Amino acid sequence: MKLDPARHPWMIAPETRTVMAALGEARFVGGAVRNALLGTSVADIDIAVPLRPEQAQARLMAAGIKVVPTGIDHGTVTAIIGSRAFEITSLRRDVETDGRHAVIAYTSDWSEDAFRRDFTINALYADADGEIFDYATGVEDLIAGRVRFMGDAATRIAEDYLRILRLFRFHAWYGKGDIDAEGLRASADARSYLAKLSGERIAKELLRLVEAPAPGGVLRVMAAAGILPELLPGALNVPRLEKLTEIERDNFFAADPLLRLAALLPDDTKIAEETAERLRLSNAARARLVTALADAGNTGSDRIVSYLSVREVRKLLYRIGAPAFRDRVLLKWSGAPRGAAAIQWRMLLAMGDAWERPRFPLTGREVMLAGVPEGPLVGRILAEVEDWWVDCDFAADEFALSERLKAIIQAEL
Repeated sequence: MKLDPARHPWMIAPETRTVMAALGEARFVGGAVRNALLGTSVADIDIAVPLRPEQAQARLMAAGIKVVPTGIDHGTVTAIIGSRAFEITSLRRDVETDGRHAVIAYTSDWSEDAFRRDFTINALYADADGEIFDYATGVEDLIAGRVRFMGDAATRIAEDYLRILRLFRFHAWYGKGDIDAEGLRASADARSYLAKLSGERIAKELLRLVEAPAPGGVLRVMAAAGILPELLPGALNVPRLEKLTEIERDNFFAADPLLRLAALLPDDTKIAEETAERLRLSNAARARLVTALADAGNTGSDRIVSYLSVREVRKLLYRIGAPAFRDRVLLKWSGAPRGAAAIQWRMLLAMGDAWERPRFPLTGREVMLAGVPEGPLVGRILAEVEDWWVDCDFAADEFALSERLKAIIQAEL
């Protein structure tokens, strides 16, 4: 089998040709080859070479190409031309592994490099002319939608326990039918070792998995195999995640992996906090996850329901902001009975998208000019006036605000 470079612009781009020419014997590897064979987009271009990393770096620099030693101790350098980056890795074989890290040795044997990779569909190589090199059953498995480990599944997993999650992630994106039985058994047997992995590595795989077009089936298998409980706390809500993916698809919304994770979690902000800590999420991601699930059990005036009035929507948008409003609406819609109030939910989202936050006209300066001494009371009075202004649907003019401020000050002083 051979790729036609003319049908794959990334292969014939001047930057790509310059890097390949500088390296000499080099082959594209992994995702770029896999996706090209499937006819899907190629984002990252990885290249394998039978050279030591310092040799690859020297050749690139001699050709005037910028090189960043991103992982030179592990055999990887990055070539940069303009806005394009190419990750270049020396052929390797594993000498020793502990499930997280590997001691490697360099080799010039392409098959040795292939058999240290995780799955057959990722152990595919192509030269600059498009000639495919397949050292196992990668092409056959790719066409059939089979995600299988290279060689013995248990051995591959013991080399890096993250491969447990990668099995499910790749099946969610590229698999057809049932998950490979040998890989599933080996993953279930080794699930306790997931505790050895860093939260950052788990989060990266998990978010990629839930971003797949239809991750629900794979997540159900993970739950049945006892793997999901090793990653996430609480009783997980797969049906809500599945409904959210349908809503995104039917309304042409971009897949939102963090919101999908929120949909999967129970309606409990404490569990959201625990999840964020386990996955070592950024502060912004943690805050968004917790805020999205904060509407659970809310019976107050700021709860999300499909029949909110326009005035109630504006008030909520002012209180929690448009991004949090959108997240909560989508989660509530995803948890509602199938087909219920779809038009109303869409209207709420449209109002949130079109909303512009009004500016509260008063500041603490006006409160102090009205006779309130500087201190905490200024903030309390200002907040009370603002609450009244919001309840008035932001319609109160300067005179009305001034009168309300006077009334509150008189009551306080």
